[in-house]
Amino acid sequence: MPEPSTGGFGRRLDEHGAREAPPRRSGEPGGLVDSAVYTEGRRQASPGTLADTYRCLQERPGSMAWIGLYRPDVQQVASLAREFELHELAVEDAINAHQRPKLEQYGDTLFVVLLAARYVDLREVVEFSELHLFLGPRFVITMRHGEAPELVAVRRRLESEPQVLAAGPAAVLYAVLDQVVDGYAPVVAGLENDIDEIETEVFGGDPNASRRIYQLTREVIEFQRAARPLIGMLAVLAAGGAYGEELQRRLRDVSDHLTQVVERVDGFRHLLQNILTVNATLVSQQQNEEMRSLTAASYEQNEELKKISAWAAILFAPTLIGTVYGMNFDRMPELHWPFGYPVAILLMAVVCGTLYLIFKRRGWL
Repeated sequence: MPEPSTGGFGRRLDEHGAREAPPRRSGEPGGLVDSAVYTEGRRQASPGTLADTYRCLQERPGSMAWIGLYRPDVQQVASLAREFELHELAVEDAINAHQRPKLEQYGDTLFVVLLAARYVDLREVVEFSELHLFLGPRFVITMRHGEAPELVAVRRRLESEPQVLAAGPAAVLYAVLDQVVDGYAPVVAGLENDIDEIETEVFGGDPNASRRIYQLTREVIEFQRAARPLIGMLAVLAAGGAYGEELQRRLRDVSDHLTQVVERVDGFRHLLQNILTVNATLVSQQQNEEMRSLTAASYEQNEELKKISAWAAILFAPTLIGTVYGMNFDRMPELHWPFGYPVAILLMAVVCGTLYLIFKRRGWL
């Protein structure tokens, strides 16, 4: 068996910021999906319970059991651990989930964690599902903690090729890896389409573009975390020498497809960084234009206010003079002076003209 790779931790958050659901407890939907015992790649029995599977496996020397579960409860995982002597650390990881992709060797048992992905067109989001595999000399246990990947198709395909399935647990591991990597292709296509749309939104001035860029960047980063560790895992499996030449060729083919996926996803991340930079530049330009417009409007308002203030000051002078002499007190000499009226009119004209010239020279009028 291959040597263990370094493990990881963490788990992507969904679009609402919630972690993916943990393994179910007793009474929740899930559990045993399919169980079969194979001899030389052909199904010999289809037990309906774990206990029946154990018994069938013991009754058929040289056979292999493939047990498929969907979000198994703690009791089922404990039963499998006792029967197949699974390591307690691997069992703990399988129960708690939220693991990074990894491959670990515990004696003659291999523990593999994969992150499958699927693109949801309706919501335009990427969903990640955790898949755990235990592989021993005579058994394979697959535990899905999400909707992807669809292992029914994997089992059906292998059963149609008994010469491949005859290779034992290694064949199942190859087929599951192939299914997971093939499932990445629609996700890549969906992300590519989303990036094309966000480019249109950015140059169209959509105010929500920045938020969408951030969401896409987060999905791309999570995709990288799901796919990139598989490159090292496949390299270890393909070079381990524990599998036949045919399986090694198939694993190398899966590795080639995975490399293409990782390269495209890396390109998406760089492209999104460039789009974010362009969007920030466009937003800054738009803000500058708005500031210029506000400044121009403020300048025009100031000019109008100066005109109003100037005319108010000019009209204030005759108003003041007229108000003083309009009080009609008996002891106002100018009221009985023959030249009082023309002098008052002349004074008003002189003051108004002087103020007009002053404001005109200063550009207020």
